[in-house]
Amino acid sequence: MQTPYELGNQNQTTTWEACIRFYEALARRYPAVLQFSQIGISDAGVPIHAGIVSADGVFEREKIRQAGRTVFFNNNGIHPGEPEGIDACMALVRDLCLEPERLVALGSAVYLFIPVYNVDGSCNRGDASRVNQDGPESFGFRGNSLHLDLNRDFIKCDSLNAQLFNRFFTAWDPDVMVDTHTSNGADYSYTMTLIHTQADKLGGGLGAFLRDSMLPVIYRGMEERGWPTCPYVNPVQVSPDQGIADFLEVPRFSTGYAALNHTIGFMPETHMLKPFRDRYESMRALLDVTLAFTVANAPQIQALRRQARQAAGGRTHWPVRWKLDETRRSRLRFKGYAAVHSPSLLGNYQRLAYDREQPWEREIDYFTHFAEEAVVRAPLAYVIPQAWRAVVERLDWNGVRMERLAAHRTVQAQVSRIQTVQSRPGAYEGHMFHDEITLETSLQAVELQAGDWWVPLDQDKARYAVETLEPQAHDSFFRWGFFNSILEKKEHFSDYVFEDMALQLLKDEPELRARFEQWKAANPQLLSDPKQVLGFIFENCARYAEPQWRRYPVLSIFEAP
Repeated sequence: MQTPYELGNQNQTTTWEACIRFYEALARRYPAVLQFSQIGISDAGVPIHAGIVSADGVFEREKIRQAGRTVFFNNNGIHPGEPEGIDACMALVRDLCLEPERLVALGSAVYLFIPVYNVDGSCNRGDASRVNQDGPESFGFRGNSLHLDLNRDFIKCDSLNAQLFNRFFTAWDPDVMVDTHTSNGADYSYTMTLIHTQADKLGGGLGAFLRDSMLPVIYRGMEERGWPTCPYVNPVQVSPDQGIADFLEVPRFSTGYAALNHTIGFMPETHMLKPFRDRYESMRALLDVTLAFTVANAPQIQALRRQARQAAGGRTHWPVRWKLDETRRSRLRFKGYAAVHSPSLLGNYQRLAYDREQPWEREIDYFTHFAEEAVVRAPLAYVIPQAWRAVVERLDWNGVRMERLAAHRTVQAQVSRIQTVQSRPGAYEGHMFHDEITLETSLQAVELQAGDWWVPLDQDKARYAVETLEPQAHDSFFRWGFFNSILEKKEHFSDYVFEDMALQLLKDEPELRARFEQWKAANPQLLSDPKQVLGFIFENCARYAEPQWRRYPVLSIFEAP
């Protein structure tokens, strides 16, 4: 039973329709090995499917979880213009059905897969959207029907796909995930490169196991299969010869999202300029090698994940931002091409090109460590006012334990106020994304309302809660604009009336007058603009303050009420 790729000229990828028909036929022929079904729909109403391969015919999620069986999860087609993973997964599932020895080798582990995640993009086919890519002849488009990049949507969940994925991932709780991709970037000799969940960010024994045990075996296995593999080529400057660094995959990306769940994640990135056949073959090898390692080391992986989950509920501090540690570097043997700079024929600059006639192999700097940039003290619990339903929904989709308050109560809470915000210019994936913020915090007596949500941190989902609810975290809900309404004052003033009132306010409020004098000294160029002068006084006075303005709604509770 051949796949559409195998039936073609090895420069063609399957269509979504042919892919689904293939799996449905395979599941009918081998019902004791493969279960395949629709799990949801996309924003365009296209069905989304998932499959599971089990050597003993057990497919029920609860039975698999209760038995403590290993779950290996393969996600494909999040960027349908990067389709080799879609085709490789089809062949792997077919081989598991047809080859008894391969199925036996799966043991008690199960192979869980989404054949095509971005189904909208897969159905939007063409041959021109991947500007720098060598084949296949026709492929899908990166954006979904909402023109969203789904590999930026795992936290904000604007798409039905991401909402489904959050629930699906939480229900299955995979031990290892491989999300297949094709790279953009520098040119070099490797067909396969690999992004992994950043080991420092994953943390603890699980991060050390990934870095010291799992990755070396995967790289060695790929070499033995004839597909030498290197870390994802993320140059620290312009070209790889100047050194490369691990990619900090924050939770908007699949591998960063996996880390929130203490799951080891991989994002294989085949090289765009290599022939599609080579990209397909190397992707199949990567799936085989990673699956084999997972099965062989399942008890240790699961034990380390249990330790990570248990530790999460008892942590007193959480890192929420990371930065590259430039003081710690290692050396990597790398096979590259000479970087050549020459005058551009289009503009007044030097253009970069790679000369494949000048290959080189030598050691380069490789930065593999990230340091904690911002660490927060772990509260006993967060409180989310019930009005912020979209936030509560996302916590619920991810299995975060919460309870609704049955009655009013007054508590001592840490209240955060947004002092400054620097937002990314223009839209980013449908949102105003806040790159930089500063906070001012204070302890206050706050009255909680019946129906507000209490989110305790003595749970294994603490990491998801912390990294979404702490405003300064890389991909917090605040950064993604879920609380943008608090950044706007709701009332304003008329200049000709407020001029006299402002003078009186400066007399009545000494603290305001002191701040105003400081502001004038720091901003003399603004003193000729009445809107700036009066606006500063209005926004900083106590008399007309709006308590909810710039006050972050989520409260941190550090003492039991």
